[in-house]
Amino acid sequence: MGPHPAVAATRTAVRHLLDGAGEHLGSGALAVACSGGADSLALAAAATHVASHRGLRVHGLVVDHGLQAGSDRVARTAVEQLSALGCAEARVLTVRVDGPGGPEAAARRARYAALDGARPPGALVLLGHTRDDQAETVLLGLGRGSGPRSIAGMRPLDPPWARPLLDVSRATTAAACAALGLRPWVDPHNADPRYTRVRLRAEVLPLLEDVLRGGVAEALARTAAQLREDGDALDELAAELLARARTRVDDGPDEGPADGAGTDPGIAAPALAAAPVALRRRALRAWLLSGGVSGLTDQHLRRVDALVGAWRGQGGVALPGGLVVRRAHGRLHLDRPRQGG
Repeated sequence: MGPHPAVAATRTAVRHLLDGAGEHLGSGALAVACSGGADSLALAAAATHVASHRGLRVHGLVVDHGLQAGSDRVARTAVEQLSALGCAEARVLTVRVDGPGGPEAAARRARYAALDGARPPGALVLLGHTRDDQAETVLLGLGRGSGPRSIAGMRPLDPPWARPLLDVSRATTAAACAALGLRPWVDPHNADPRYTRVRLRAEVLPLLEDVLRGGVAEALARTAAQLREDGDALDELAAELLARARTRVDDGPDEGPADGAGTDPGIAAPALAAAPVALRRRALRAWLLSGGVSGLTDQHLRRVDALVGAWRGQGGVALPGGLVVRRAHGRLHLDRPRQGG
């Protein structure tokens, strides 16, 4: 007799991801991030089962954010269950949650930093995000107008992060835990309406499921996958465009000197101007990020793009970190403004 269907579904999901992980399994180890909840426990159970047949060691990592009374007890219980499932090592990572962006963003930064620092060298970290989490992510991106990258959701494989359960429902992970006799922790924050994701989960998605007669989570996840495929194709084309713009010598009419020009060889504006806007902005975004620009917004990108697509001799565009993009002699340059004195 085979395993319970829910258990089989989680094992198949992990197996499928590892089949495509290739070189990322060279370390011989995997890490599993586990909160003690149903999603991550079901993932840990599936991972230890599949890994045992592939000669991989599984390390269980439990992050204690310290945001709730008794969080240390919850973390210890999770470690005990991970050890019982067959993890070669299971331990608690205690983090401090602070910084900008509110508690959700701060907790996420602290969690990912701790997991990245604790994983075995070269190992992937498996995360328990499900299809339901993907649907919530897509809705958040859509509501915030964050563009196709946000609506494309989470990637199954984004080293060192791996999300095998993105095609598995939350109901399936709960059923898998029940079938395996695991006792998941229920995070009270998951029922707190002060958190946007909780309201999406408890109010918005159920309403959409009712109005649209079901299948919404699956449809949103499917849309995200299609957008990722389209985005990957556009990124490849944009990379080729940027390479041409970096190498092309295209001195235009004298547009005036750029303060600090020469600190960056720049990119040819005419080479970019001939491209479709979607490719041009992706190429500009890649160029700016490679130049050390952080906190780049859509407004920043559009203003830089105007130096190419709506050039009227305008001045430079100020960006976060004191960086400025200027156009001179047919090229865009990324430099720091000249200091007085």
